[in-house]
Amino acid sequence: MSTEVNSQPPIAWRYCGSQIKMWRAGAGVGRDALAKEAGYDYEYVKSMENGRRRPTLRLLQIADQVCGAGGKLVAAQEYLKPEPFPTFSQDFIRYESEAISLSTYEPLLIPGLLQTEDTARSLLKAHWPPLDDETVEERVTARLKRQDLLTKQTRSFSFVIGESALRNKVGGAEAHSSQLRHLLTVSQQRNVTVQVLPVVGAHPGLNGPLVLLETPEHEHVGYEEGQTAGVLYSDPNRVSIATQRHAMILRLALSLSESAPFIGKVAEGQ
Repeated sequence: MSTEVNSQPPIAWRYCGSQIKMWRAGAGVGRDALAKEAGYDYEYVKSMENGRRRPTLRLLQIADQVCGAGGKLVAAQEYLKPEPFPTFSQDFIRYESEAISLSTYEPLLIPGLLQTEDTARSLLKAHWPPLDDETVEERVTARLKRQDLLTKQTRSFSFVIGESALRNKVGGAEAHSSQLRHLLTVSQQRNVTVQVLPVVGAHPGLNGPLVLLETPEHEHVGYEEGQTAGVLYSDPNRVSIATQRHAMILRLALSLSESAPFIGKVAEGQ
């Protein structure tokens, strides 16, 4: 199994946009006229009709009215709710939910399973192109819900976090200090370990984040995520390479007894 999915707009956006365009053309309504009636500019309506943006409820309501769709366009709203996770990460999320062990290395970010609400919201609001408020809140809720996995005590979770992530004050100094204290609290759970990879010069972790999972069937799976795509794989050769790299990262990381005091000092601004 090897899956690579490019980040594309959801098919529901594209289908709904196409329907608006078809109803508009059938009714002889120009895009300029629809945009003016809805209070949007031409390019904004064009991006929704072409599926690059999620059609808003207002556009659906106005298009339904001026095109005489009889409620057919407004009915699409039910299928346009924001996705709780980016399209390219959904396969990984399914594997994560069942994994009996999960080992995560993140050089620049606090891992999603360990983020506070303030951190998650700040990161999602920094997304570019910008996400609408509804999508931000849907994804914050979904990210926090994922953290229920940590309460499953028969599953093990290992996190190695780069020093840069600990020093980047996402959400401001107070929110970040709270985030670091949260790391210390979670690390006290029997099934969770949190280690710090200090700045150590050249090392294999500079190639980016990495997650290793073990399924209930004892299949080993790797996951790597970039700017616009995620790759989930179980090919033995690739998993072996990822496992070796993760092992080296662990060797370079501070021990458990060293990591907690390090996080505490950063939280105190030292």
